[in-house]
Amino acid sequence: MTVMPRTPGRPAGRTGDALLDTARDVFLEFGYVGTSMDEVARRARISKASLYREHASKSALYAAVVRHWALAGRDAMRPALEDLKANPDLREGLVALGETMRAGILSDPVVAMRRLVIAEAAAHPDVASDYLSQSWDANIRNLAEAMTDLSEVHGLVVDDPRALASEFTWLVVGAPLNAGLLGVMTEAAPVARAVDLFLAGYLRS
Repeated sequence: MTVMPRTPGRPAGRTGDALLDTARDVFLEFGYVGTSMDEVARRARISKASLYREHASKSALYAAVVRHWALAGRDAMRPALEDLKANPDLREGLVALGETMRAGILSDPVVAMRRLVIAEAAAHPDVASDYLSQSWDANIRNLAEAMTDLSEVHGLVVDDPRALASEFTWLVVGAPLNAGLLGVMTEAAPVARAVDLFLAGYLRS
């Protein structure tokens, strides 16, 4: 964590990635409109001038926060994908992957950040587009590569790897993600059901 020089009796202020983490908390608490640079500087224990030296405006700070978050999570599924490829039982491996995907995508911090980006998508379309590219699309690409490997090992029919990866993802998380974004508590169908439907369509008999 990057910190400002410490002065006697005063805790170190936050800069760099630590500042972005603090700013994210403020944006999530107050929304974009309700967030002030004064509040971010206060919580980061730095001067507003120091904050503006790192991020020239609130919109620039918001864009940096979203990109930092997206990049931090873009390879989150890689360990689960390696486990999938190593599992000799395709169905078992896909169920485990699906459970991991649900746990990550539906976690409170991820849903909260997605809500923030959605709420500001019209006002900050470039940020929303970058978020989609650096997080969701990146993970779909990683899954698509794994699907290609599964084709060779297990006989999975992979005519369009990215389409297949996207379809699997939406089968697993689509309904619960939609409910979660709306703040509705609902019981999702078992991941195994989605996996069986997926395999019925794409596994060679």
